[in-house]
Amino acid sequence: MKLSKMLINTLRETPAEAEIASHQLMLRAGMMRKMASGIYNYMPLGLRVLKKIEDIVRDEMDKTGAQEFLASAVLPSELWKESGRWEVFGPEMFKLKDRNQREFCLGPTHEEVFTDIARNEIKSYKQLPLNLYQIQTKYRDERRPRFGIIRSREFVMKDAYSFDKDYEGLDISYNKMYEAYHNIFKRCGLICKCVEADSGAMGGSGSAEFMVKSKIGEDEIAFCTACEYAANIEKAPSTPEHSEKEDLKEINKIATPGVKTIDELINFFKTTSKKFAKTLIYKADDRVVAVMVRGDREVNEVKVVNALGGAIEFDMADPAIVKSATSAEVGFAGPIGIKVDALFVDEEIANMYNFIIGANETGYHFENVNYGRDFEGKLGDFRKAVEGDKCPKCGKPMTMARGIEVGHIFKLGTKYSETMGANFLDEKGDSKPLIMGCYGIGVNRTMATVIEQNHDENGIIWPLSIAPYQVIVIPAVTKDEEQVRIADEIYNKLQQMGIEVLLDDRDERAGVKFKDADLIGIPMRITVGKKVKEGNVEFKLRNASNIELINIDEIYERVVEEFKKNNLSL
Repeated sequence: MKLSKMLINTLRETPAEAEIASHQLMLRAGMMRKMASGIYNYMPLGLRVLKKIEDIVRDEMDKTGAQEFLASAVLPSELWKESGRWEVFGPEMFKLKDRNQREFCLGPTHEEVFTDIARNEIKSYKQLPLNLYQIQTKYRDERRPRFGIIRSREFVMKDAYSFDKDYEGLDISYNKMYEAYHNIFKRCGLICKCVEADSGAMGGSGSAEFMVKSKIGEDEIAFCTACEYAANIEKAPSTPEHSEKEDLKEINKIATPGVKTIDELINFFKTTSKKFAKTLIYKADDRVVAVMVRGDREVNEVKVVNALGGAIEFDMADPAIVKSATSAEVGFAGPIGIKVDALFVDEEIANMYNFIIGANETGYHFENVNYGRDFEGKLGDFRKAVEGDKCPKCGKPMTMARGIEVGHIFKLGTKYSETMGANFLDEKGDSKPLIMGCYGIGVNRTMATVIEQNHDENGIIWPLSIAPYQVIVIPAVTKDEEQVRIADEIYNKLQQMGIEVLLDDRDERAGVKFKDADLIGIPMRITVGKKVKEGNVEFKLRNASNIELINIDEIYERVVEEFKKNNLSL
């Protein structure tokens, strides 16, 4: 393709709205353009990358025996009400009505649709195992769209659903997807890590996320420093710390006027944060719940929601609710006499002795409080894991890093098949619920994440496997007839070889062309300049600083060499 004929407008200035490298570079390189908040149009260059990622996904999915199909993006409410998720999914769901006032939504995910297909099409164990997948646009009304296509309201996803007759079959299907995902991300040039994850609104017995370490990642990941263990902070267990045993002392109420925060309490009582148990109050849908953790800990809200059996809305309670539950101002809440629907107590509290809590009375705290003697609640792991916590597998310290989720695999089990009556007849003729798995990849998020991992101050550095074009040929001076002629010859020969090549035939200075080539991120650049009189051209890899001077007749072999290095065929 000749650049003079392409719809591509590169930008020298970074758009003010773009916060991160991938967002900035996709706009500057003319890969996409903003339509509305969290909604983007893909321009020709960007679409080529997106399609290449889709092709890799298809290839690896097809290798596992999965079958592609395409479901509607407009979904009837009846299916979602049948599964119980019409209200549970929350305000992220785009809801609409047709002219007959029937309710629909724009599909944020497709568990219900695939389950409906399975119950209508699968009758016998002889049809199992089965894995169906699609690549389609999803819609979620994000509260705060940000980071370009990392978190947008419209996104392309590959979602697959496996159907098996038993859990042994599910394990096989799950492991196939695990391996396929590793292959997909490796072929896309991504370095990622599979971590344990919370199943969230999707449900199911187990799940794992494919995470790419990134300082702009919205997820926090716990990594063991010694073994292979890794988990999303929402899922990561935190090994409880045991306090040194003490004789139980008599509980005592202490006046603490104006002393509310942990730091203020530490100074007031002349002790450490580990001597305090703080009580936080939340509104969970129509319930008011309290959660207790040690003074230096943070509540893991996902763990609390899971203990509640799920919640659509889960937020810190406002001062009025706090006062109703505690009869005190904010800052003096405690478990003794609190009026809530549920009290969750982190297991670490049960290992503490003679600690300090709020007295549910403004200006007062209790000291020498002990769990079991003075109050009780539902014990569990309700705290966030932190740097230095012990790994649940090997006991060594864990470290924390931020990450971007590019893929997620779930063992759904019978969550949807039992609810929606998706059954099959087994070998004995008995009706059994299908055992399901769910497997998703954010296709456009993968595209942005590749840029996050592969860029420099000059622009994008695309891996050869997904670059919009693989080679760019640049005649340095378009008024030089010999340079133009040789550039055309190289361009045509590369095209005949099946290589995707650009010819920058624009009447621009060489420096402008080089800047655009780097910004767009084309992996190989061939410059036809003054050395052409000696029979040589310049060859440069986008991810290298050196320039090679190569004979014109040998340039084609040099290009093929790069394909071989990247295990790509022509």
